[in-house]
Amino acid sequence: MANDLDPRLTPIQRFGRELGRARREVGLSQARLGAHLGVSSSLVGHIEIGNRTPRPELAARCDEIFKTDDLFARLCRNITSPCGPRWFLRWSDEIEPRARILRSWDPLLVPGLLQTTSYARFVFRGGLAASEQQVEEQISARMRRQLIFKRDSPPVLWALLDEWVIRRLIGDREVMVEQLDHLVAVAERQNVTIQLVPHDSPCTAGLMSGFVLAELPDAPTTVSVESAGAGEVSAEHELVTVIWGRYDKIRTEAYRPGQSLEMIKEARDQWQRKS
Repeated sequence: MANDLDPRLTPIQRFGRELGRARREVGLSQARLGAHLGVSSSLVGHIEIGNRTPRPELAARCDEIFKTDDLFARLCRNITSPCGPRWFLRWSDEIEPRARILRSWDPLLVPGLLQTTSYARFVFRGGLAASEQQVEEQISARMRRQLIFKRDSPPVLWALLDEWVIRRLIGDREVMVEQLDHLVAVAERQNVTIQLVPHDSPCTAGLMSGFVLAELPDAPTTVSVESAGAGEVSAEHELVTVIWGRYDKIRTEAYRPGQSLEMIKEARDQWQRKS
């Protein structure tokens, strides 16, 4: 039987599952919710089982009723204009926004939650996007993800980056200076810790893929694992345990946060001198 993280769920089904969950949490019947939305209880029922496509205005009203920021608006956008593979949409729309603590490992690039617009643009141009419009849509989706750090209670982020990430040219030198400036700024926040891992580290645990662990307030810890454009999202205990073990091994090899910050500043100054 499919669960809320099952990759077989379509964007319409995910919207319906989340609507049903939110409705039950506040103790509303389908008829009462329909009255609040100005639609029939039958339509609410059809949306919850994925038989009808919700309109953007209905999604916005759901966010107002359930006080869910823009959760339903984002889920609605992904039905008609998905910005990313289905497995990652589940992560970006259902897991990441609810996380209390995020622990990430990135061996190749600055993590998406910390990318500048210019850096992200060059990353997406080198990816699978077929047009400039798709690139811009993907950039907008990435920037929206970063809004979680503007919440009243933003998540804690522990980000591990391979040392070569700050020395690998993405775009041009101006892009790198801007990106590393941004890393310096966010690393000084109380809820963000960035640590670099030496490029000559003997630890091979992180060579297989990048990943993120999300600790949630009302659900098991969930992991997103990505490699070569493919990936999965899972709360399966065995996989989470394996990935958490890799994270701990990689972190034992990392530079301390203060030292990492100084290295980022040094790399930024080197890119600046070259430009």
